[in-house]
Amino acid sequence: MIRQPAVAGRFYPSDAGELARQVASFLAAADASKQSARRRAIACMLPHAGYMYSGHVAGAVLAAVDLPRRFIILCPRHTHEGQPLAILSQGAWRTPLGDAPLDSELAAALRRACPMLQEDAAAHRFEHAIEVEIPFLQQAAPEFRFVPIVLGVDRLPILEELASAIARVLRESTARGNEPVMIIASSDMNHYEPDDVTRSKDARAIERILALDGRGLHETVRREGITMCGYAPATVMLLAAKELGAARAELIRYATSGDINGDRDEVVGYAGILIE
Repeated sequence: MIRQPAVAGRFYPSDAGELARQVASFLAAADASKQSARRRAIACMLPHAGYMYSGHVAGAVLAAVDLPRRFIILCPRHTHEGQPLAILSQGAWRTPLGDAPLDSELAAALRRACPMLQEDAAAHRFEHAIEVEIPFLQQAAPEFRFVPIVLGVDRLPILEELASAIARVLRESTARGNEPVMIIASSDMNHYEPDDVTRSKDARAIERILALDGRGLHETVRREGITMCGYAPATVMLLAAKELGAARAELIRYATSGDINGDRDEVVGYAGILIE
């Protein structure tokens, strides 16, 4: 199965040359000290807005990491289509830069470890939150493979079960001497409130992420009314990373849409965070 691009020409350029130039510029514009000291990471959180708004945030994170060639990418379900825990195991995802293959072996192991995961193309067909990350990985981690998981559920016990399954699969994979796997949570931060409100709300969520506190993030987002669309994927990422031995997190870059378009009345926040 080839999953066709759904948001090329809207969230990012549909022309391969222009897309490659944009992604390369975002990666190259990252802080030079971070580029010269790239380190291994267990997980990260990347934004998924249009590249003009959040590409510089995603690029800063990926430029700071010694990227592996295998990924699990978790995202929220914006379209309300398909299963609430939707995985794809076979085929590839197409972008203007070419086809990115799925990691069938890793996907099968995840499905065995977490039977709640359902093979479902419908949930992925028009969902943009993983798609926008793929061109960055095609540029920064050539020959990579990945497993896409859409989360349309935010109940903490389910997120905890999925996180434990991911951690178990990755521990077993490492024990067998397989290549490392990095977990990516795709999420934007607070939506469509004034810039100062969004920054304040985002700071409270980011504080929990930097504390590696997945349950605390889940509670804070719900209690404070923070419209962080991917807080469920971020919760899973944090819980799994903690089980895998994560010891620290770093906010690599934060911005709002107001930094780009000058509109401070209704903004969206973007945070790029690295988990080691």
